Amino acid sequence: MSNSCKARNTNLNQHMAEEKATVEATETAAAPEVKETQPKQDPQEFLANFDWDKYEEGIERVDDKKLKEFETLVEENFVDTADEEVVEGTVVHMTDREAIIDINAKSEGVISLNEFRYNPNLKVGDKVEVLIDIREDKTGQLVLSHRKARTIMAWDRVNAAHDKEEIVQGFVKCRTKGGMIVDVFGIEAFLPGSQIDVKPIRDYDQYVGKTMEFKVVKINHEFKNVVVSHKALIEADIEEQKKEIIGQLEKGQVLEGVVKNITSYGVFIDLGGVDGLIHITDLSWSRINHPNEVVELDQKLNVVILDFDDNKSRIQLGLKQLEKHPWDALGDEIKVGDKVKGKVVVIADYGAFIEVAEGVEGLIHVSEMSWSTHLRSAQDFVNVGDEVEAVVLTLDREDRKMSLGIKQLTPDPWTDITSKYPVGSKHKGIVRNFTNFGVFVELEEGIDGLIYISDLSWTKKIKHPSEFVTVGDTLEVEVLELDVEGRKLSLGHKQTTANPWDKYSEEFAEGTIHKAAIAEVVDKGATINFNEDIVGFVPQRHMEKEDGKKLVKGEEVEFKIIEFNKDFKRVVASHTAIFREQEENNVKAAKKRSSSSDEAAPTLGDANAQLQALKDKMEADSKKK
Repeated sequence: MSNSCKARNTNLNQHMAEEKATVEATETAAAPEVKETQPKQDPQEFLANFDWDKYEEGIERVDDKKLKEFETLVEENFVDTADEEVVEGTVVHMTDREAIIDINAKSEGVISLNEFRYNPNLKVGDKVEVLIDIREDKTGQLVLSHRKARTIMAWDRVNAAHDKEEIVQGFVKCRTKGGMIVDVFGIEAFLPGSQIDVKPIRDYDQYVGKTMEFKVVKINHEFKNVVVSHKALIEADIEEQKKEIIGQLEKGQVLEGVVKNITSYGVFIDLGGVDGLIHITDLSWSRINHPNEVVELDQKLNVVILDFDDNKSRIQLGLKQLEKHPWDALGDEIKVGDKVKGKVVVIADYGAFIEVAEGVEGLIHVSEMSWSTHLRSAQDFVNVGDEVEAVVLTLDREDRKMSLGIKQLTPDPWTDITSKYPVGSKHKGIVRNFTNFGVFVELEEGIDGLIYISDLSWTKKIKHPSEFVTVGDTLEVEVLELDVEGRKLSLGHKQTTANPWDKYSEEFAEGTIHKAAIAEVVDKGATINFNEDIVGFVPQRHMEKEDGKKLVKGEEVEFKIIEFNKDFKRVVASHTAIFREQEENNVKAAKKRSSSSDEAAPTLGDANAQLQALKDKMEADSKKK
């Protein structure tokens, strides 16, 4: 029955009731009682044959007997429902947006299909529970709700499903923090992300809008919270598969698996409910920085079982073992002395590893990178990823080891060392390093020489080479010694210039007098700087001045050189000797005058008396000052 027909039925009932009251009032007194002789009419047939247009226009009136008969049939055939009551109805018609529900009442109800999103397979003839919201609205329409009916019945159903461990259907509405929201019997239940599947889920959105089977795993009656799990439905089957797989595991067995997770140290493989780990070193014969260079998530691949513990809960897998070892496939054409090309894969302090073929590596020791005896870091010569050429120095196929060299690609610079760097020849070199005893200078790649600290300067007293040079400086050097067999060069820097002490031996000869200032006062005397090369020493007893006082720092006076040693670069000076020499000269002059007079030659006593008189005079002058 259509909605318009049922609406008309409602109007007809009202009009019939009014007309019935009028007819009864006029015919009760006049009309004699007549017995029913006509057979009962089917209400559906009555409605089908009734002329609604004439009735609405007031042309055709309804026979009172027919009205009574119709009312009786309606009471016998239609359910009298109450508001807020949950009843079962039948889907009698569906449109793109609505479902028409017949609950065997006087009219049918309309429910939006949005209330059936959890059940996308809804069809005509299905039984559904509905709540009678309003028995008749102002238009005579029966108002139903499936969502409210499900909510009323939901808690009973959810509790029953939980107690009986039944499987329920739910509609995934949306995703939320940590999982999904699922409509189960009209209740919003929480599906944790870890309970969606046995494997980690990376894209939750793929489940939104789907109807799935679940198991109710937890109910919080106080807060009306329900937790469901899809994973629980498949765990039982997986557990059986897991026991079966574990029971059949053997070392060396090849199985198919799926990449479940990738970490920096390896790859976890799902073998069908059992997880195994491929360590990064077992992924490829070649060196790799991260497993994602070899595999990707959800990739299917064959793996071999390498090992497992007693209860087979930790399974070690391998991927590279399915292929022949690259060393076994290395061609016989490679031999010692051959030139090979490869890529730098690893750099260590002691050298670099070069991959000359997939999975085949050789080591270039840092000592084989340069002819220089002054070793440096391998990073000074190569970087990871560089393509280099090298010479095979050793090859051990049994132990799978190969040593390579780079310096062998260039001639040994020591081959013609005697002609290039003869003793006495002068050159320029770069300071590469220094120690406490000297400086290492590189004349060219592979040719290093040592300058001892004593050969750095003719005049300066150097305690450490860092006082004189820095790494990277360019120095003039002279070859002092050459040891071809020992591959050693002895160099000198001071030898490139004339020895200034040769000329200083005359300028600062013993007895010469020079003017200078006291530079520093030390325990045993003082130092004076005659020039940038000559530093003289003044003993403490030679620091006394004519007045008896001592020289102090910064005081400038004349000094007499009393010792000069070119070999030991030693210069000793004295200030006291200056005025003591003058005194001696004065005594000599007095003696000379006295000897030239006509008087008799003075006696020893006279000389002593004169000397004493001179000292007395000097002391008197000193006191006056």
